[in-house]
Amino acid sequence: MTIYQLPENEHWFPDPTSIPPEERDPDGLFAVGGDLHIDRLKEAYAQGIFPWSAITNDELHWYCPMDRFVIFPNEIHISHSMRTLLNKEKYTTTMDYDFDGVIRNCGQLRIHELGAWLGDDIIEAYTRLHREGIAHSVEVWDENGALVGGLYGVVFNKSFIGESMFSLVPSASKIALISLAQSMAECGMHMIDCQVETPHLKSMGGRHITYDEYMKILYTQ
Repeated sequence: MTIYQLPENEHWFPDPTSIPPEERDPDGLFAVGGDLHIDRLKEAYAQGIFPWSAITNDELHWYCPMDRFVIFPNEIHISHSMRTLLNKEKYTTTMDYDFDGVIRNCGQLRIHELGAWLGDDIIEAYTRLHREGIAHSVEVWDENGALVGGLYGVVFNKSFIGESMFSLVPSASKIALISLAQSMAECGMHMIDCQVETPHLKSMGGRHITYDEYMKILYTQ
C-alpha cells in the first residue's frame, strides 16, 4: 500500500492517480502529514482530496477515493414523509447565518465517538475558509428560533464538498441537505460530494461515480 508523506511547509500534493490500483488504500487514504494551511486546503479540494483525521492521530490523514459518492442536486430524493414534514413549515433554513454554530455542533455530537475528527484545529481551519468565502453552512431552525440541525462544506467551482452535518431533532440534517440541493439546482450548480456512503445519503439520491467523472464535473463551468 502506497501512502505519501507530505512536507510541512510546501502546500502541494502528488497526483492521486499516480498510485497503482493494487497499491491503493481501499478507503482512499492517500497521504499523511502536512498542515491545514488555507493554501493546502485549496489545493487539496482542487484535486478531489480532503482531510479526515481522527483527533487522536499524530498526523493529518488525507483521502482521495477513486470511487466517489455524490448527489446531483436535481436528483435529490424527497420521501413522502419528508414532504409532509416540510409542508408543515415547522422548520426554517438559512445559509451562512451561523457557520460557527453548525461546525461546533458537528464536532460536539461526535467528540466521544471512535475516530472523531472534528477537533479545534479543523474548526479553526474551516472557519478561516468560511471567512474567505470558501466554506459555507446551512442552518435549520425550529419554531422557537433554536438551531436544531445543519451542515457545512466547501464550494469549489459549481460543486459543494460536504464535510459534516448534525441533527438535534429527527430529520433536521435531511432538511438541510434538501435545502442545499434545491438552492444549488436553482443556481445551476452541479454536484454535492458526500465523501462517504451512508444509508441516509443513499436514500436521498446518492450514487457512485468514478474519480475521473468526479474531476470532470468539478471543473465544469
